[in-house]
Amino acid sequence: MSHHTTRSPLAPKRRHLPAALLALSAACLGLMAPTSHAQSNYPTKPIRLIVPFTPGGVTDTSGRLIAEQLSKRLGQQVVVDNKPGASGNIGTQMVTAAEPDGYTLLLGFDGTLVINPHVFAKVGYDTVKDLAPIGKIGDAVLILVSHPGFQAKTLKDVIALSKSQPGGLSYGTSGTGGTPHIAGELLKMRTGANLVHIPYKGGGQAMTDVLGGNIPLVYTAIAGAIPHVKSGKLHAVAVSSAQRAPSLPEVPTFIENGVADFDINSWVGLLGPAKMPKAIVDKLNAELNVVLQDPEVRERLSGMGITATPGSSEKFGEDIKRDLARFGTVVKAANIKAD
Repeated sequence: MSHHTTRSPLAPKRRHLPAALLALSAACLGLMAPTSHAQSNYPTKPIRLIVPFTPGGVTDTSGRLIAEQLSKRLGQQVVVDNKPGASGNIGTQMVTAAEPDGYTLLLGFDGTLVINPHVFAKVGYDTVKDLAPIGKIGDAVLILVSHPGFQAKTLKDVIALSKSQPGGLSYGTSGTGGTPHIAGELLKMRTGANLVHIPYKGGGQAMTDVLGGNIPLVYTAIAGAIPHVKSGKLHAVAVSSAQRAPSLPEVPTFIENGVADFDINSWVGLLGPAKMPKAIVDKLNAELNVVLQDPEVRERLSGMGITATPGSSEKFGEDIKRDLARFGTVVKAANIKAD
């Protein structure tokens, strides 16, 4: 009786399995190679930086400075493309709809990204879901200033005087729903101050009115106020940053004046469309941080009232989520709606 072993019908296939797997792996690598190669070589063509505002403002000027410096670092031109409209919503929406390949970026602004979603009925984008944070460029300190003839000099005096006036005290800002307006409303909520918001069509007009003594107070970005404070044409009441501003070190903070956790800055940063490859986000973040550590760049930003804030893309993303939540609370409580 001869003994022969019955082979499983699977046996021949099992012998060839490693070869088949190798072939499949090679095919997958072949598919992956162009993508990873494109990412490692990035950028291979000019990058468009959409600024969702008209040329000439602080946001636009800071964006142009960063574009100029990144062009040098990346070896490709970063071209600024101004797309104003609907308080920044139009340009922002254009970026969210762009290909997430790193060739269309957004100059993000706190007003557009963390305030507009609460004050407009519809903005056309979801700040968290539709955008990929790359890095924050810097914080613009806000300041409360008064006409020098105004009797209340300290923040405590301003709050006390506002409560004693039946009609309250007027404060001007660059417009409804801007960061200075939100900061003013938060100050009212925290202190019970009787402040009445007067929106202007830009910070310049508000500044003209306080200089002329037409309104007692203006809440504004520090850059526009520095020359007037230094010349004595305006009195600085307080700054709303966590620490005193290097450009006006003699001016106390709101926190020093007893308003706890009152750290509100306007900010500007770099973002791209959601689903941008992490390798590209990381490369842009690293290059941005090198630019922001350059003493000349820091000095030029400081001249615009912006303190450079190098950091990770994750930290910028956390800051955006935090501001979205806290500004949403203020907007709802004060019932702020876009004009």
